[in-house]
Amino acid sequence: MTTTDIRVAFDRAKQRRRSGLFRRFLRHPGGYIPLAIFVLIVLVGVFAPLLAPMDPNFVDLSAAKAPPSAAHLLGADSTGRDILSRLIYGTRITIWGALITIITAVVIGVPAGVAAGYFRGPFDRIAMWISDALQSIPGMIILLVVAAGSRNNFELLMVTVGVFMVPGYFRIARSQTLAVREEPYIDAARVSGLSDARIISRHVIKAVYPPVIIQTALTAGMAMGMQAGLQFLGIGDSNVPSWGAMMLEGFRLMLTYPLMLLWPSIALGVTIAVLAIMGSTLAELAQVRTPRLRRRGRAALVAADGATTAATGTVRHTAEGSALRVENLRVSHATPSGIVEVVHGVTLDVAPGEVVGIVGESGSGKSQTVFSVLDLLPESGVSSADAIRIAGDDITTASPKQRQALLGRELGYVPQEPMSNLDPSYTIGHQLIEPLRRVHGMSASDAKARAREVLLRVGLTDPDRVLRSYPHQVSGGIAQRVLIAGAISGRPSILIADEPTTALDVTVQAEVLELLRELQQEYGMALLIVTHNFGVVADICDRVIVMRGGEIVEQGDVDPLFAHPQQPYTRELIAASLDDAAGRAELDAIAGSTTTTTTEVRA
Repeated sequence: MTTTDIRVAFDRAKQRRRSGLFRRFLRHPGGYIPLAIFVLIVLVGVFAPLLAPMDPNFVDLSAAKAPPSAAHLLGADSTGRDILSRLIYGTRITIWGALITIITAVVIGVPAGVAAGYFRGPFDRIAMWISDALQSIPGMIILLVVAAGSRNNFELLMVTVGVFMVPGYFRIARSQTLAVREEPYIDAARVSGLSDARIISRHVIKAVYPPVIIQTALTAGMAMGMQAGLQFLGIGDSNVPSWGAMMLEGFRLMLTYPLMLLWPSIALGVTIAVLAIMGSTLAELAQVRTPRLRRRGRAALVAADGATTAATGTVRHTAEGSALRVENLRVSHATPSGIVEVVHGVTLDVAPGEVVGIVGESGSGKSQTVFSVLDLLPESGVSSADAIRIAGDDITTASPKQRQALLGRELGYVPQEPMSNLDPSYTIGHQLIEPLRRVHGMSASDAKARAREVLLRVGLTDPDRVLRSYPHQVSGGIAQRVLIAGAISGRPSILIADEPTTALDVTVQAEVLELLRELQQEYGMALLIVTHNFGVVADICDRVIVMRGGEIVEQGDVDPLFAHPQQPYTRELIAASLDDAAGRAELDAIAGSTTTTTTEVRA
């Protein structure tokens, strides 16, 4: 496939996504044809008094069991009531009953499912238990009890049917929420300071509503069938015209007057069929997705989206003390074999305006350390610390809301793999502007101006095009600059960059490191870089912290540490970063001279 073919495929995918599920549905024969039929059925029910040729309960004994004629187009029932009029009025009752069922199931099931999937914990366990209990209860017995106790109250019966439909909506909403909450851009939105309610309304619901719509189409058909079944059993007011009651009477007269059973059966069958076709078509179209990069687990490198940590212009910078101070941090994870501690009493300090690198191999605990600061540990993880101070404020004793507000304003975050940290459903502009408005109260025009400003500052010469673009329309280098722009837009007191260059090619890596250093100096931020590469440390850091096995094994200023590493592990990491012969020879020279500078290491 050529580059042009790939671009055409992306453009087509973008057009499908931007057109939306329902526009694609309206262009599909399996969508607009059954939808037109269903709309016609609904209109018949709504305008039943205008369309029915006579009162559906008018009795004309002389017309009893009359065949179709000019006076009775579909014939008359055993008491001479016009079948067509009763069929039309029965449409109204059927639609109304299905609507009551759907509203009950959606109002209860969807919010409960989203809350259970998003917040987990005790609420999730209790909600799952209730859902299982509802599915195990014999519904028909409960309906008969409700019918007897309410004297066949139609609305109450349909509400009860809706309650038994709740588990379907609950499980769909919960499963979709569980899937989307693992996306890096959800964690990014938390770091940016957006509230849980805002994250759910903007990111989670967008993933939940397509399957909910599909479920609704199918549930409506099931509700109509159950309603007709209850009426067929004689539950309900016999004076109210309904398809189920007509089917019951037709069944009794099936041998002598089969037309009585034919017409309501056709009406119910057609209505349920068009709903089933619409649901099937929606399910098929919902599988058409915009190309996306693979998801990464929360325990992997979680991230910040393009709107990360945006803020207004005024930020508290600490003149004295620490921009970030972590004391005696411990992180443990629950595993099938028991509790495993992965970070053991780490204490670190980053001064205002200082650039510190945390370096170590995979599994050394460096990412777990910063995840604890960002409050982004996976569900299996638990952290404890004597203190975690950001710009002088101790977040270990702060409420979740206070911690969220502090992280959204004082701390910026730049992740690894930029493409997986931008929500593919929204433009880059939306993801940059939303935190500026929601977290920091900026107007739409000011937020857009600020977004353009930071995009220009990170070296993007066409900010308007970038703001209009979706993530798949930009390169990895541009996406990383977008994330940096979002992280520094509020001038945070400390910026954490977790492996910010790993997913980029060598040329772009150098540009990103240079940009981070320029922004750190320009804004006076403290900068904490998490990396496995001592070359990055040498290129940008003032001080380095070496971690291994969840502990700090060595730390100090970059120049002395490069010149005289005290630990064999540190020497191994430095040697691994200089993997060519010239680099190793230079490392030997560095080790023998106390005057060697970091500039020589970079060379």
